[in-house]
Amino acid sequence: MRKKPRTHSKATREALSLLGLHIKQGRKQLRMAEADLAERVGISRTTLQKIEKGDPFVEIGLAFEAAFLVGVPLFQIEGSTLAGRIERAQDKLALLPKAIRKPRTEVNDDF
Repeated sequence: MRKKPRTHSKATREALSLLGLHIKQGRKQLRMAEADLAERVGISRTTLQKIEKGDPFVEIGLAFEAAFLVGVPLFQIEGSTLAGRIERAQDKLALLPKAIRKPRTEVNDDF
């Protein structure tokens, strides 16, 4: 049985493309070769090229690490860490249901 190919929205593809371009620009501004950045991230040069092209199938943590290493800001933050924003997000999440289930629909078999 073949798997159905995964599709991504236009907005997702554009965001990944933009992130990849920012990473490539940052790397070049630092005068860093692809092989050097790939080694620092712990990936192959081919994987780095996929990140820079906006490939949606590359692990997000790898793309974020590459972005961090070349100085691409991932979030607009005040101060030096995201800790405060993480704590606020966790507080909001704690107020929401822990599990969400599809609503049960009763079968109406009255004819």
